[in-house]
Amino acid sequence: MDYTPTPSVLPANPFDAETDAATLREAMKGLGTNEEEILDILTARTNAQRQLIKEQFLREYGRDLIEDLKSELGGKLEDVIIALMTPPVEYLCKQLHEAMACMGTDESTLVEILCTKSNEEMSEIVKCYEDMYDRPLAEQLCSETDGHFRRLLTLIITGVRDPVGTVDPEKAKEQAEQLYSAGEAKLGTDEEVFNRILAHDSFAQLRLVFEEYKELSGQTLEQAIKHEMSGEMHEAMMAVVECVQSPAAFFASRLNNAMSGAGTEDQTLIRIIVSRSEIDLINIKDEFERIYNRTLVSAIDSETSGDYKRALCALIGGA
Repeated sequence: MDYTPTPSVLPANPFDAETDAATLREAMKGLGTNEEEILDILTARTNAQRQLIKEQFLREYGRDLIEDLKSELGGKLEDVIIALMTPPVEYLCKQLHEAMACMGTDESTLVEILCTKSNEEMSEIVKCYEDMYDRPLAEQLCSETDGHFRRLLTLIITGVRDPVGTVDPEKAKEQAEQLYSAGEAKLGTDEEVFNRILAHDSFAQLRLVFEEYKELSGQTLEQAIKHEMSGEMHEAMMAVVECVQSPAAFFASRLNNAMSGAGTEDQTLIRIIVSRSEIDLINIKDEFERIYNRTLVSAIDSETSGDYKRALCALIGGA
């Protein structure tokens, strides 16, 4: 698959942390707050640059920039800005913790974050989570999930996936046959076989497996999963399959779902736009338009308002 991740937020050049810190301080001094100045700076800097601004702000003014921003902003705009100011791995760990801390578990958020990561990214998240919450992520997941779904997530976070680019065409044929035998070819489903293959193999290998599966069965693995599984297990398996084929399409679908029906899932909207802005938000934006025949900016425009809308649109390159 030819997938070149294209971020929407690039390092500002030239960049002057001292000037940015002074501008932010001025925007929050006295009566009223200049939200436009805050947005113009923080949506046009990378996270690494925002951390330098935060350090400069503390050195120059003896103040915590995040605390000042919290005291001056509110609502969904505050959520976006604080997300932007949080180091990316810490931000995802906070999102995972929130997904498991409330009454009930937000399985969709767990799937979105965990099923889309490489071994290296997963290793960073696991370490950071334990540092932040003094509890292993695996232990927390085991207390909040169960069955084959828990087993799949546990495999993913323990980093069992083969290294990027690892491929074996002959093995792919065997694995396609194993998946067929574990699903369509039998009464009931052997989820362990699906877990083993989809959690262990590299994305490049899985692409070969999916091609072999279609050749063997006459239908796609997505179609088979739709028939064989339900609930969170279905959602998790589909997330892995979709990310193997097109990460941008997976996240475009998540964004569309967050803006469909009554109300808007603002937390999902913010999480994807902020966390993917330095990875592949341009790809996601292009896929969104291709799949849904409208621009991501127009969708956000119809679902949000005010400075919250301006912040999201600025991050995707539409403001």
